[in-house]
Amino acid sequence: MTARMPEFINQIVTGEKDPTVYSLQLDGTKIGWWKDRVEAWARGEKIAPITMDIAWTRKCQAACDFCYAQLQANDGGHVITKQNALEFLDDAAEIGVKGISLISDGESTVVPWFDETIEYGDRLGIQIGMSSNGLRLTKPVLERILPHLTYLRFNFSGGDPQRWAQIMGLKQALFPKIVQNIKDAMEIVRRDNLSCNVNIQMVVMPKHGDQIIPLAKLAKELRPHYLIYKHTANSVDLALDVDYREYSPLFPLFREAETFSDEGFRVVTKWSRIQDDGKRDYQRCFGPPFILQLSGSGLVAPCGQKFAEEYKKFHIGNICETRFKELYQSDRYWDVLRYLASDSFNAQDQCGSNCLQTNSNSWLNKWVNGEVQFHDSPSPPHMGFL
Repeated sequence: MTARMPEFINQIVTGEKDPTVYSLQLDGTKIGWWKDRVEAWARGEKIAPITMDIAWTRKCQAACDFCYAQLQANDGGHVITKQNALEFLDDAAEIGVKGISLISDGESTVVPWFDETIEYGDRLGIQIGMSSNGLRLTKPVLERILPHLTYLRFNFSGGDPQRWAQIMGLKQALFPKIVQNIKDAMEIVRRDNLSCNVNIQMVVMPKHGDQIIPLAKLAKELRPHYLIYKHTANSVDLALDVDYREYSPLFPLFREAETFSDEGFRVVTKWSRIQDDGKRDYQRCFGPPFILQLSGSGLVAPCGQKFAEEYKKFHIGNICETRFKELYQSDRYWDVLRYLASDSFNAQDQCGSNCLQTNSNSWLNKWVNGEVQFHDSPSPPHMGFL
C-alpha cells in the first residue's frame, strides 16, 4: 500500500512558523509558475534553461556508496579552468539562465577558485546554490560565500559517526569537523540576517534506513533551515542495486522523522520520488530545455544520466573547447533536445529511475495533454531552481 503524502509537506505555512523555512517548495517542481517560458517552448522558440546543475570538477574526497557519479565517466582529459568557468557564467547570464547549482558529478569546493565563481555568478544576477560534503566549508570560506548563495546544502548521510563514515566513504574523524561547519554556517546566516537557506540532505538507500532517525535528532540540534530525505537515482541497468519496493518499510521512519519539525526547523521527505517505485508516468522527455546539466569535465548534456561515454549521441559539446553560448546557439544543442521530446525517445525504457528532470517532465507531459494548468498562486521562493 502506498502511504499518502503528509498534507503539510507542500503547503505554504504562515502564522508563527518561520517563512524562510516553510514557504519553500521542496518536493515537486516549480515549472508550473514559468508560464512565459513554457509557452515560448511550446511555440517552438529557443529558450534558455531556467536551471542548470553543474560542477567545476569530477573530483571528490568522498566515496559515497549511493553516488551516481561513479556511473558518469566521460572526462576525455578535459579540465575546467577558472577562465572556462567565468566565461560559462557570463554566457549563462547573457542567454537568461536564472539559477545555477554546484551540484553535479563532482565536489566543486575542490577547485581553489570555486568561491570566486559564487561571488561572480551572484554579481551577474544568477541565483547560485551549492551542495557539498562540507569538508572545505570552514568558517573563513563560509564568511565569503554565504552572502552570495541562495542555498547551501550539506550532503550528510547519517547521524551516527561510524555509520556516516561507512556510507560516505570518509574517515570518522571528519564527522565532528563537518558538524562544526554546519554550526558555523547557521551562526553566520543568523548573525548577519542572510537570506541564504542552509540545509542538510540525506540520500537514502533502503539499506541506510537505520540512520533516518539518528540524523533527524542530530539535525534538530544543529538547526539548519531544514533536513530533507531523498531517493537514490539509479541507472537503466540498476548498477546501484536499489530496489524501490524496499523503501515502503521505511515510510514509518520518514513520518517519525518529520515529527521533529518545529517553528524554525523543518524535516521533509521527497515522497513524490520515494513512493513512486522508480516509475514514470510519461515517455517523452520535455524537461532538458528547462533544466540542463554540465559535468565537471566541461561536458554539456541534457542530463547527468547521459554523461557517460556510452551516451555520446546525447552529448552537446564541451565548454573547455567551445563557449557555452555558442553551444546553446548550435544546431546540435537543439537537435538533441528535440530528439528527447520526440516520439522516437521513450524515457520509460531508455533512462534510469528518478532522474533530475522527472517531476518537471511529468508536469510538462500533463500540460501538453491538457491535464494541468499554470499556477495562479504566488510563486514560491528560489524560482531559479526548478
